[in-house]
Amino acid sequence: MARQGKGRAPGLALWLALAALVVLADQLIKTLVVGAFQLGSVHPLTNWFALVRAHNAGAAFSFLAGASGWQRWFFTGLGVLASGFIVWLMRSHPTQKLFCFAVSMIMGGALGNVIDRLLHGHVIDYLQFRFAFLEPLFAGGYFPAFNLADSAITLGAACLILDELLRVRRTP
Repeated sequence: MARQGKGRAPGLALWLALAALVVLADQLIKTLVVGAFQLGSVHPLTNWFALVRAHNAGAAFSFLAGASGWQRWFFTGLGVLASGFIVWLMRSHPTQKLFCFAVSMIMGGALGNVIDRLLHGHVIDYLQFRFAFLEPLFAGGYFPAFNLADSAITLGAACLILDELLRVRRTP
């Protein structure tokens, strides 16, 4: 493993530590939410933001939440396989800092939700936003509840898009 020095890429250990930090923070917050809130609790903090406790047996936007239970193992396996692939990607592209940051965020978020699926059989969500402009898409304008792991995955995906746009821009 290359040592980090002037002009050198951060090592794999840094990216794995970043992913682990996301997992740790995500699981800590979920533990606090489970301890403090009953399922279905809503604690408004503003007229557009609330802390909630929701369980999602599916994927994003509760995709496949109503399936018979196989989705728990499917999404768990998918998260584990994706994490292995991400480690390979980080090892293959060690000099691409934005790319490695992006996939670290995705891996941390995926593993945070994998832990939920293994421990609880569902993912614990706790952040809920409401905006009037969302009413045509979501009942009452409430965006589906999500968590820190989901936020990390979204940040990672946005950074992947930015990384690709910057790469294409640099290509003659």
